[in-house]
Amino acid sequence: MNTLSDLVNARIPQMQTWRRDLHQYAESGWLEFRTATLVAEELHRLGYQLQLGREVIDADARMGLPSAEVLAQQEARALRQGALPQWLPHFSGGFCGVVATLDTGRPGPVMGFRVDMDALDQTESAAADHLPTREGFASCNPGMMHACGHDGHTTIGLALAGVLMAMKHQLSGRIKLIFQPAEEGVRGAKAMVAAGVLDDVDLFTAIHLGTGVPPGEIVCGSDSFLATTKLDVRFTGVGAHAGGKPEEGRNALLAAAQATLALHTLPQHSGGVARVNVGVLQAGSGRNVVPDVALMKVETRGASNQVNDDIYQQALRVIAGAAAMYGVEHEVTLMGGARSCTPSPAWVSFIHQQAEALGLFSSVIDSKQQAAGSEDATYMMERVQQRGGQASYVIFGCELAAGHHNARFDFDEAVMATAVQMLATLALNQTQFGGAR
Repeated sequence: MNTLSDLVNARIPQMQTWRRDLHQYAESGWLEFRTATLVAEELHRLGYQLQLGREVIDADARMGLPSAEVLAQQEARALRQGALPQWLPHFSGGFCGVVATLDTGRPGPVMGFRVDMDALDQTESAAADHLPTREGFASCNPGMMHACGHDGHTTIGLALAGVLMAMKHQLSGRIKLIFQPAEEGVRGAKAMVAAGVLDDVDLFTAIHLGTGVPPGEIVCGSDSFLATTKLDVRFTGVGAHAGGKPEEGRNALLAAAQATLALHTLPQHSGGVARVNVGVLQAGSGRNVVPDVALMKVETRGASNQVNDDIYQQALRVIAGAAAMYGVEHEVTLMGGARSCTPSPAWVSFIHQQAEALGLFSSVIDSKQQAAGSEDATYMMERVQQRGGQASYVIFGCELAAGHHNARFDFDEAVMATAVQMLATLALNQTQFGGAR
């Protein structure tokens, strides 16, 4: 009988092939057409029960969706690059989610593992010493790059699917593998939660590689994520000749600039860390024109959901006040969001025990203070916990060529096999866990 280690090691060459293929054909959020079709094909081949597209994504809960024109263009691009036509209709229109279920036929909890699939809106380095460039698998899609390791996450999910199916006779309960679109910009998880994907999950684990965690270390319950809200604000005024009839204009640029300055005075809260940032401000068409349109891209963050909600509401009042000051209209569009969420202590403890027993890690820790980012898997964790289940977020440390979201990002591919073996161990040994609902 093949051991777990044998099953994982046998898949290492395939993992590298998958990862590099996904890296080369990077696809941004809600545009993962090629990726989703390849994922669906492999999971179907393995014998999983599949739920696809609209079955696992609530259309009205999607945030930051590209325009219909962009969706159509990118779907056509995906076909040219090898998307599988038999699966593509399920994902058309930006419904690029896949959930695969393995029903063992034996009683037990429902386990959920979440991996993400999307790339960043970033152009990859063409430097000769950048390994993906040197070895010929750098992204061929301008403005799209796997600069956060999601190509590795998707690969981990696919390899885990193969290992679990091979060991089905040793498993119990049901296992759901959740392949999420649009994590970047924290846009996709909420729509999967709204579709009910997490409603039957008892034990949930989301994963990430890297994030500054040293090679050989595993963080069993990362809890450093800030709640966040992403919003676009469009100010609409009246254009006019800046020299001839300036009094006839209503300056959208000044409203946006006033809002920008005022927003950056907000981050103070007794409840914990708070953040506001205006990352984009676009306005104007010429030096002699009173600008009639301005666009701001803004985010708020908070140490807790309450802190973020408070800062967000303050931000809305500032934006409305700036618009009123200059007599312009304004429209706010929600583009993304994530929650703060604390991993379940009992599940973190179980993961810790299993990681130590596995013996693959030089260091096993429950949590680690890290730079304060955000992650929309927190929506999934929150939903599982609300319904009485257990949830955690696991980070697998590895060597990185550059920091996340950097044009030279790359990671040591050996971490993928370690992650698969760890996640499969949780599935194999979950009957030892006594804390599920």
